[in-house]
Amino acid sequence: MVLSLVLSLVFFVLAVIHFNWFFGGKFGIDVSLPTNEHGKRVLNPKKIDSAIVGLALLAFCCFYFYKSGIIALYLPHWIMEYTGWIISIIFFIRAIGDFKYVGFFKKVKQTTFGEMDTTYFSPLCLVISIVGILIETLN
Repeated sequence: MVLSLVLSLVFFVLAVIHFNWFFGGKFGIDVSLPTNEHGKRVLNPKKIDSAIVGLALLAFCCFYFYKSGIIALYLPHWIMEYTGWIISIIFFIRAIGDFKYVGFFKKVKQTTFGEMDTTYFSPLCLVISIVGILIETLN
């Protein structure tokens, strides 16, 4: 129950950050997008992209809040059976990265994003994946 609530809270905070960007906020946006060696962004998401990611993160938040057992919803069995594994796989893949700009195995590490990714973003994704796997295996 506690692990599910922790993941729910993490996903809620991440969703709020993405919705902030959708509504024009700038908090953390400069360090959260990968750049090449010359400081040029290699990813230029539109506002709608932030909203889509925010909605996905909010859905993950709701999923783990439901998994905590605090509320009782009757969802199809297949949703409860596979969603936690899918979320864990998504964040494990994100932690591994694209082998160039993102993830533990990136080549471009000496940028602001690269340092933040190595220190915070990729470890967070790995922890989310591991906690998600623990939740699935302990249930």
